[in-house]
Amino acid sequence: MIKTKVLSAVFIASAAFGLARTAAAADAPACEVDDTIKFGGMNWESNLILADVERHILEKGYGCKTEVVPTETLTALAALERGDLQVNTEIWLNSVSDAWAKAEKSGKVKRVGELYTGREAWYIPKYTASKFPDLKSAADLIRHKDAFADPESPDKGRIYGCPAGWNCQLVATNLAKVSSWTRTSRFMLPVPAQPEGSLMSAYKRKKDIVFYYWEPTPLVSTLELVKLDMPAYDKEKQQCLTREDCANPQAVGYPDNPVFTALNTQFIQDAPTLTAFFSKVSVPFDVVNKTLAYMEESGGETSEVAQWFLKNQQDIWSKWVPAEVADRVKATL
Repeated sequence: MIKTKVLSAVFIASAAFGLARTAAAADAPACEVDDTIKFGGMNWESNLILADVERHILEKGYGCKTEVVPTETLTALAALERGDLQVNTEIWLNSVSDAWAKAEKSGKVKRVGELYTGREAWYIPKYTASKFPDLKSAADLIRHKDAFADPESPDKGRIYGCPAGWNCQLVATNLAKVSSWTRTSRFMLPVPAQPEGSLMSAYKRKKDIVFYYWEPTPLVSTLELVKLDMPAYDKEKQQCLTREDCANPQAVGYPDNPVFTALNTQFIQDAPTLTAFFSKVSVPFDVVNKTLAYMEESGGETSEVAQWFLKNQQDIWSKWVPAEVADRVKATL
């Protein structure tokens, strides 16, 4: 009799366990696509963090397999057209305007979520601005050339540019040639291999520096900087600055830079639910800066910062997905 009761109890427990497993399996999300979803991993922080945030949501909330593929901007766009990548989390339109227009015209890629609006400018440290109160604009630099003397060419001032091959390098180089600013190129524009490292080193030593940079980035969000004034934006003049053959560069301010997500169109057809998710991804500019500042202060990897974002900005990302998806993701944090 005791043996029978024990067997009955075991049977009931086993049945309950089986039902629990069946219920869990029923609750487990099934991804719309069987293949691994590949993200372009460009080498700047905001892109890598957002890609890690999106990957976590896809994996834990939608049951998908994901991978990030290290790449460069134009290479990633070509891979997105071919279908070698399915997601390009961050495209800065002004930096790849011609290439994007051609890719979009092909019908193989599509612009979806509008992430935020990026900004570009020339900066000086706040301590430099305090030292030279009349230095308000890029045009004022010529009066203070000696304060920014280049160590290798002391007769010229140095303006730090951006990495070789980036569109911002070409624009900044052309701006440095504007005759009304430089008077026969008395400023030069070196392009350090690691601009952030060079700038941080100079900043820590309280050296007077002037440099091009974009935001949101950890550097701009954590340092005390002053943006130099520039003339009002003019589309025609700006377009000339983006060309190597710009014969007569004219001083003009940087336009706002739309930053958006792009998807491969075959992926859009195969995964309409996931496409709806990507279409809703948007982050307030100040939150991007706050996230990048956390990364700088904590020294964390992008995956760790993505976890911090998911834990601390739930009111933002939970709007991107249905409630049941958000609940599944929150349960993993």
